[in-house]
Amino acid sequence: MKTILFLIFLLFSFTVFNQRNTKDSILSTPWVSVQYGGNWTGGDLAQRYGYLNHLGMFAGWKTSKNWIYGIDGSFIFGNTIRLTGLFDEIVDSYGNITDQNGDIASVFVMARGFHINASVGKIFPVFSPNQNSGIFVHAGAGYLLHKLRIETNYHVVPLLEQDYKKGYDRLTTGVNFHQFVGYALMFNKRPINVYGGFYIQEGLTYNRRNVFFDRPNEPVSKEQRLDLQFGFRVGWLIPIYKRTPKAYYYN
Repeated sequence: MKTILFLIFLLFSFTVFNQRNTKDSILSTPWVSVQYGGNWTGGDLAQRYGYLNHLGMFAGWKTSKNWIYGIDGSFIFGNTIRLTGLFDEIVDSYGNITDQNGDIASVFVMARGFHINASVGKIFPVFSPNQNSGIFVHAGAGYLLHKLRIETNYHVVPLLEQDYKKGYDRLTTGVNFHQFVGYALMFNKRPINVYGGFYIQEGLTYNRRNVFFDRPNEPVSKEQRLDLQFGFRVGWLIPIYKRTPKAYYYN
């Protein structure tokens, strides 16, 4: 999260807004955006997580033919965990997890991950106020990682520290595909440019751990998983333009 916020800060530090005419011509320009996605899970992923958030950035180029090429990356996070009995092996007879001092520990489990994709898209200027706005579609492929983040905060629970967390975190990685269809709107002579629409992502992934501590007698499946996410994505698009040369007049 800190890395994403730092990149956003740099983005605003180096972005230059200038006069341009989106109404009369199709612009060829860099495209950079900050984007958020809300996703429900399906396939194998739904057995672990519920609703997931995506927060990230897109960087690419829009051509004079309204083609858009770029790379996007998002941090994945959520609080709805559907796994049950994850720590049954380390709770006491009262159902509590104790720290190294024998005190009751607070243990939090969250979904975390990221994806990075290369994508290609196109704007079709229909139902639009100018040639740079309209139906926006894109698709791509890349890399997906997701796992459980386990936090004990101010407690030290020996069986949930350092490498022991790897026995519970369900680290999963693999190839990722995505598709998007929505609408992009570029205002004339304004720095407010937005897009939004429907998003779906398919991950062909594999478990990367060799043992799950909560299921010590069961072999970890090494078969390919189908991790689905589907929902919506909205973004604030920030075109970057060269400064218009200043005119000087001499008598």
